[in-house]
Amino acid sequence: MDNSTSLLNTNAIAFIGLCNEYCITLENCRETEREPFIESMLRLLPRLYIAATDLNVNFIEDEEPYIDNILDEDYYESVRRSIEQLMGEHDVYLEVFEEDMKYSDTPVSASIAEGLADIFQALYNFLNTVRDTTDEVAAIAILAVRDDFRAYWSATLCNVLRALNHLQYS
Repeated sequence: MDNSTSLLNTNAIAFIGLCNEYCITLENCRETEREPFIESMLRLLPRLYIAATDLNVNFIEDEEPYIDNILDEDYYESVRRSIEQLMGEHDVYLEVFEEDMKYSDTPVSASIAEGLADIFQALYNFLNTVRDTTDEVAAIAILAVRDDFRAYWSATLCNVLRALNHLQYS
């Protein structure tokens, strides 16, 4: 690939690699123990956050960037349940940044498995969009995943990272 004419820069290519590593780690979580899984997530999640923050492409799209939802519900649930089983009693944590928290008299809980699976869904759909495609389609997908990161899964990533950090170091 000639980088001088590519729409994708090195940050975008590195991000694709991180997404792939993240998805593979979640898909294979049944084959690992809780502690190594938490350690993997504590290494991957900050790198994903930084890489997604730095995403840019040499392309301007006239339309709203969009990624098709490729991940089916059964596969999402399979990944989520595998993480939930791996995390066991440590899957649920108190969520302090939930919008409903300020109106609630009771704590709001969240699930590590659901948060990681939600991120998995965004990255799985992204990876399947950029796999074996043109630079132009990949550039549009990068813009879409960047917008989705900013609007949604960046906060999920930070919240899950905080919960995993607590498990690792408390």
